[in-house]
Amino acid sequence: MSHPQWQVLNEEQYALSGALDRDSVPKLWQELKAWPISQSEIEVSLEQLERVDSAGMVMLIHLIENAKKQNCHIMLSFMPKQLKTLFQLSNVEQYLDGHLKN
Repeated sequence: MSHPQWQVLNEEQYALSGALDRDSVPKLWQELKAWPISQSEIEVSLEQLERVDSAGMVMLIHLIENAKKQNCHIMLSFMPKQLKTLFQLSNVEQYLDGHLKN
């Protein structure tokens, strides 16, 4: 899979960068949902995200759910405060349980 916002750091670590919003999510999600996951645990760094809106939040929820179906646990690291706030305001914080790396 090759998308400019999705970087492979190593076999178990990936990173998202740039804006994760309604403009960027559709193309990125097309790539991510077709991604065959072979690892049992993956860390996705959000440190390089510049902006996240509700579409980006929903895409991350779908990414976590899609990985679960493939027997993979996704850990999100360096979650931006803006994204944490979106999860809280949307009352979907339960999707973060066990998926945040401190």
